[in-house]
Amino acid sequence: MGMGLLFDATRCIGCGACSSACKEQNKLPGKVEEVLTAYTWTTVKEKEGTNIRRLCMHCEVPTCASVCPVAALVKTPEGPVVYDAKRCMGCRYCMMACPFEIPKYQWDSAVPIVGKCILCAGRLKEGLATACATACPVEATTFGKKEDLIWEARTRLRTKPGAYVNQIYGLTEAGGTSVMMISNVPFEKLGLKSNLPAEPPAMRTWQVLSNIPDFVGVWGVFLYGVHWITARRERVADATNHDNGREDRS
Repeated sequence: MGMGLLFDATRCIGCGACSSACKEQNKLPGKVEEVLTAYTWTTVKEKEGTNIRRLCMHCEVPTCASVCPVAALVKTPEGPVVYDAKRCMGCRYCMMACPFEIPKYQWDSAVPIVGKCILCAGRLKEGLATACATACPVEATTFGKKEDLIWEARTRLRTKPGAYVNQIYGLTEAGGTSVMMISNVPFEKLGLKSNLPAEPPAMRTWQVLSNIPDFVGVWGVFLYGVHWITARRERVADATNHDNGREDRS
């Protein structure tokens, strides 16, 4: 099952330490914003008297990865859905496909890329917890093996039935996610989608693709276009870095 996060809304005090730690860990510019952007990958907002986090849910079968034509998004065995900016062609299919509406685009950049939480994939490989879980002063966000987090969430719901809505958000939504949440307020009132199917949306993508007739010729043209766009992005990036280097020397 890999690793994941459990967020307990009843414990969150809204301090924003998780958002600040995410900024620092991923070297994201600017201040923490109130909504998710390409530069703010997790937020904490107060709704219905309860604080709720927003971040990439890291689906077990990620739809974003299923629609990406260049494999810029991949689900790792450790749990994170990671993003490779060097592969990205800027099509933004991931933004349209995500059932949680998470990925954001750098509209203000000369060489724009997609921004979203990567569940501190580098830290996980080193055996460390995510930066957000480490920074949380009240353990509202807990890091661990997904099966252990499910057990912990079920234990809290069972032992304090009046303190929680009887639901683990992310357990079945969109086929299950590596980030799960429990709360004392119904999740739809906290701004989270409550009508997501238990079947991964990615399965529909693969079913459609498997039924498309012979498209080798079209696919070849498409891949050439992908190559051209990717190469152009690299040239623009190199030119931008070169210009910045000249400005620094001057």
